[in-house]
Amino acid sequence: MPARPAQFYPIDLTDTAALQAAITAAGPLQVLISNAADDTRHSVEAVTPALWDSLMAVNLRHQFFAAQAVRPQMRAAGGGSIINLTSVFWMAGETGAIIYAAAKAGVVGLTRSLGREFGADNIRVNAIAPGAVMTERQLRLWHTPETVAELEARQALRHSISPDDIARTALFLAADDSRSITKQCLIVDAGLR
Repeated sequence: MPARPAQFYPIDLTDTAALQAAITAAGPLQVLISNAADDTRHSVEAVTPALWDSLMAVNLRHQFFAAQAVRPQMRAAGGGSIINLTSVFWMAGETGAIIYAAAKAGVVGLTRSLGREFGADNIRVNAIAPGAVMTERQLRLWHTPETVAELEARQALRHSISPDDIARTALFLAADDSRSITKQCLIVDAGLR
């Protein structure tokens, strides 16, 4: 399939109908990367049903409905690759964002089940679990030079993880180089865990 110019569809991912309409409009798609998250910190006591539903919608629900919407396009194309972003946050049993942790654990279960469901259509479904990626948001909200140095000291590889590190992993999973990989979660955390 020849490359097409990038297109932007500004939507609210929690609006399932709008999400699915955008996927249909953008098609035909052979690669889907679901990379939206909200890691807002909260205490267990602060969790309400509304907060739970809101954060689950951003961190997990859209990944299922995006995959559901793109499947017919990928099936018609003879296959494709779906890449869901999770996090190592839940693997470490971190505190302060329990809904985020629960949702990101759910992404791995969703990925494994979709990989089995979609395999007969030659659609690979995998996840990427980033560690402490130094994005603008992370640096603005959570990290200082001291916390970055502390993280790097705990990692086996002593460098900051950049968004490009995650992008390269996504490109590998999107390409035919990974044609026999599905139902997997690739951890990109420089050996933090």
